[in-house]
Amino acid sequence: MIIRSFQQDDRIRWDEFVLQSPTAALSHHINWKSVIEDSFGHDTHYWLAEDGGGRVTGILPLVHMKSCLFGNFMVSVPYLNAGGICAEDADTHRALLDAAIDLARRKNVEHVELRYDHSAAVSLPSKTSKVAMRLDLPVSSDDLWQGFNGKLRSQIRRPMKDGMLARIGKMDELESFYSVFSHNMRDLGTPVYSKHFFMNILKTFPETTWICTVYRNDIPVASGLLAGFKHILEIPWASSLSRFRRSSPNMLLYWTCLKFACEQGYRTFDFGRSTRDGGTYNFKEQWGAQPIQLCWYYWLRESRPLPEINPSNHKYKFSIRIWQRLPVRLTNLIGPMIVRNIP
Repeated sequence: MIIRSFQQDDRIRWDEFVLQSPTAALSHHINWKSVIEDSFGHDTHYWLAEDGGGRVTGILPLVHMKSCLFGNFMVSVPYLNAGGICAEDADTHRALLDAAIDLARRKNVEHVELRYDHSAAVSLPSKTSKVAMRLDLPVSSDDLWQGFNGKLRSQIRRPMKDGMLARIGKMDELESFYSVFSHNMRDLGTPVYSKHFFMNILKTFPETTWICTVYRNDIPVASGLLAGFKHILEIPWASSLSRFRRSSPNMLLYWTCLKFACEQGYRTFDFGRSTRDGGTYNFKEQWGAQPIQLCWYYWLRESRPLPEINPSNHKYKFSIRIWQRLPVRLTNLIGPMIVRNIP
């Protein structure tokens, strides 16, 4: 077995392995490497394993994140729910993990975070507080609609009765998406990604990414970015404006996305990450989505608590309250410089 760094002429072989691997996730696609590098400027360290005949048997994408605020660490893969080592067998998995640990020691990082949407056979401390909410889809959106209870169908009709309509597009919907997303992130007290990040995703994955936006009188009130991978259509980022909450634009947003997923031939819809029994978990569960355990494993340089670089960490509470009071134009300006180092 050979473990070595990814080279540009490995692109086709890398993605061939990703497409045939049953455990590969959206984030394993090699194009995320350039999206992350161009959008955030992070160093990436992509590894692959080969057998004696030069056949790829495993891969590991790693992103090095370093800042004064959040420390020096590596993640596979930041900004998305999964990643981690993708390998054909336990020996290859172990060899790639050893390569990551060796690199982490040489780079003097504090920890390595490996994200999976399944349990992995590694003897490392882990977090299991998050789940992905997924719904198996019928072939027909009509069958999906008939499977909903009367209350859910009534909630979907409500924004339509209030004059709202939904559109699905690509780059033509980016401005609307970002307008809603940036306002919502400010209201949550969370720094916002740059518009450039989402533009890069749409440009890099032109055949498998879309934006769905709900409008009221030509004003975007809810929007989400969709990304397809194999049989799954995922909505990694979605937001709505709080002042229109009474009209439930999110219900029309998600119904339009689910209908679109059926029409495009996807077999599963991934509603994204949630905390079990939290507000977003309950919202997604009402559609029939089931929890898929997310397992994030950690190699730690020293004996220390698992990292908590997220808004639920109490030490960020004061900063969140201040952020919520800032003008959106200001948060859009400075937010991307902060959030680039929040995985």
